[in-house]
Amino acid sequence: MSGGPLSGIRVVEFAGIGPGPYVGQLLADMGAEVLVIERERGKAPANPVNDRGKARWALDIRDPQGRDAALDLLGRADVLVEGFRPGVMERLGLGPDVVRAANPRLIYGRMTGWGQDGPLAQTAGHDITYLAPTGALAAMGPAGEAPVPPLNLVGDFGGGALFLAFGIAAALVERATSGEGQVIDAAIVDGVASMMGFFAGFAATGLIPQDRGRNMLGGAAPFYRSYVCADGRYLAVGAIEPAFLAELLARLGAPADLMDGREDPANWPAQTQALAAIFATRPRDEWAALLEGGDACAAGVLALDEAPGHPHLAARGVYETRDGVLHPAPAPRFSRTPGAVRAAEDAATLRARWAATPAIGPAAPTGYARASDSV
Repeated sequence: MSGGPLSGIRVVEFAGIGPGPYVGQLLADMGAEVLVIERERGKAPANPVNDRGKARWALDIRDPQGRDAALDLLGRADVLVEGFRPGVMERLGLGPDVVRAANPRLIYGRMTGWGQDGPLAQTAGHDITYLAPTGALAAMGPAGEAPVPPLNLVGDFGGGALFLAFGIAAALVERATSGEGQVIDAAIVDGVASMMGFFAGFAATGLIPQDRGRNMLGGAAPFYRSYVCADGRYLAVGAIEPAFLAELLARLGAPADLMDGREDPANWPAQTQALAAIFATRPRDEWAALLEGGDACAAGVLALDEAPGHPHLAARGVYETRDGVLHPAPAPRFSRTPGAVRAAEDAATLRARWAATPAIGPAAPTGYARASDSV
């Protein structure tokens, strides 16, 4: 068992794709014991990064015996993670009312795109359609062109998985005082709207307009965008502050007055063209060697397979390779109870360990924190 900050916490994850498995990975990285219930072995797409540190158990929860086995398991668990449409778990006989009646301390985490209620709650969607109504998608991409989806980082993993993981952590803290679990309704649209709060806060001031032609954080500004280099690869520039921009221009050997009037978007096209001509004269890695390591706020744009070789990421051990698979290190980092990349666990061994402890049953006294505390 890992010594991470969630060591002793027991998690049942119902198999899915996208944000749910990522939540399970985050919890497993921090030391939680995670058992994935899947209808058929291998039916869910295998992902050795999202699956690390977990055990997998093929169990048909549509069958009464399978449902009862799942209920018995959940009676010994601290956290449940599911990502079905609203009402599916209830129809399977594993809804919050049933499960938490047997284990009131269970934290029941629900991950959806639209949330558990509202007119779209039962409709299908994907990351891009969850971003669309929040204002986030409209702010992304070049001016005058169609908005560009940011992979599925902002919706599925940012507004979805990270908010559910945060909710689970918060609920575990609260349970230490109350002894009670609760249901977490984590909707991607809610999380993305929360992340857009930074921009909503500036909407009235006009400091960061959402119009893609005037949004300095959206790639419209010459001092905050990527430039193609002589070898066809890219360099990212983020020299927003005047002092950083001055250092960038000095290192480039560019005229100091190149960015006069930088606050006026009307000047940005000409300034962008001038910088583009400079960056086109050398390959990416030459520019990176010249500009990184100071306050010019520039960095080479690396592909995923290049990232582990970046000197800073390598020095911090941000990536490690196991069995030919590139794994990001657990994040964030803890001084006393660090997380770890753990191998997948045998489901039978984990289930036997859980079965050796009594079901949690009625509410615990104030201060109860973990299922394993009752052992």
